[in-house]
Amino acid sequence: MLRLMALDLVEEAGLEAIEATNADEAIRLLEARNDIRVIFTDIDMPGSMDGIRLAAAVRDRWPPVQIIVTSGHTRVHASDLPDGAIFLAKPYDIETLTIHLQRLAGHNVV
Repeated sequence: MLRLMALDLVEEAGLEAIEATNADEAIRLLEARNDIRVIFTDIDMPGSMDGIRLAAAVRDRWPPVQIIVTSGHTRVHASDLPDGAIFLAKPYDIETLTIHLQRLAGHNVV
């Protein structure tokens, strides 16, 4: 349910949302596509890695891809994330998320 809400928020920000149910699927999507500009991931997710490890893998393999990490359970320090990644604690402000998504995707934000 939360993943579906996040997909809606991404689309409402004017971006195409591509769903991955876990980090392994996200990696497969990144390997198959060259048009992904931003990932928005939760720290707590099923699969072989959490959102922080996914963010690190993305930064290592796809440096141009921008990263937003969220969690309602884990507090994160900037040093826990790859360079340039943004952390938004849940419940996050929808307007703040929208601005970050649009800016990171290269949209002009007023």
